[in-house]
Amino acid sequence: MGSEPSTSGAGAAEALAHFLREHAPLFVLTGAGCSTDSGIPDYRDRDGNWKRAEPIRYQRFVRDPSARRRYWARSYVGWPRVAAAQPNATHHALGALEARGFVVQIVTQNVDGLHQRGGARRVLDLHGRLDLVDCLDCGVRLGRERMQDLLAAHNPGCAPVAPEQSAPDGDVLLGDAVQTGFKVPDCPRCGGMLKPAVVFFGESVPRPRVALALEQLARARALLVVGSSLTVFSGYRFCRQAAEAGQPIALLNWGRTRADDLAALKLDAACGPTLTAALALLEGRPRSLAGMGAC
Repeated sequence: MGSEPSTSGAGAAEALAHFLREHAPLFVLTGAGCSTDSGIPDYRDRDGNWKRAEPIRYQRFVRDPSARRRYWARSYVGWPRVAAAQPNATHHALGALEARGFVVQIVTQNVDGLHQRGGARRVLDLHGRLDLVDCLDCGVRLGRERMQDLLAAHNPGCAPVAPEQSAPDGDVLLGDAVQTGFKVPDCPRCGGMLKPAVVFFGESVPRPRVALALEQLARARALLVVGSSLTVFSGYRFCRQAAEAGQPIALLNWGRTRADDLAALKLDAACGPTLTAALALLEGRPRSLAGMGAC
């Protein structure tokens, strides 16, 4: 199935509005590109290459105390920036499209919770939530602010003041001295190992969560991908499933994606302005094309 690229601002919005009219209700899969306008950077460039070091892998986190110490030190300092992020035009537009019946389900690869805060209700956090922390031993779940308090109590000399740049999971670069001396608290209930309630690289998405997402995909007439290169299989699997089921696929992403050859429509354009302008077209409102270039 060959894609039909449309890279101009007006052309992208019109093509997306037409796709929505013809194929609603849609299953929407979102990635890190949705949150860049909220000040949370994405992982990869437009060619799908890492912009920085690969995030920590699950096996290293659970097996290597020094790696776990580095993770929590960097996450402790980086969390306030993620917590302060606000929903942007992409989140608000998708929430509005859901409310108007164009979207049956949003499945996000992001862990920032911004879709819910942007007004969407049918959201499945495929990779979990960074604002929650789980004990791997007893299963108790803590709010992230509670974890920040524990980290602060164990490290009174380390202030959680984030530098200008961080990763989508809140990871920031810190000096070796801070990381080496950082103390990681144990579970306050059982003394076990605490881990963010997110799916790390090298860790599998829980099967019930995948099954629920696939069930929702089957209810939709088409798939729309927003802000994801689909490099990771956990997201790409939905494109493969949709293609096998004969469901049309539209891609709205800056740069190439792993599913370009499966798409009926490929839009190399900015997520927020394109979705906002498409929504205006669907509602018969005048649209603004400001900022409608590539993401």
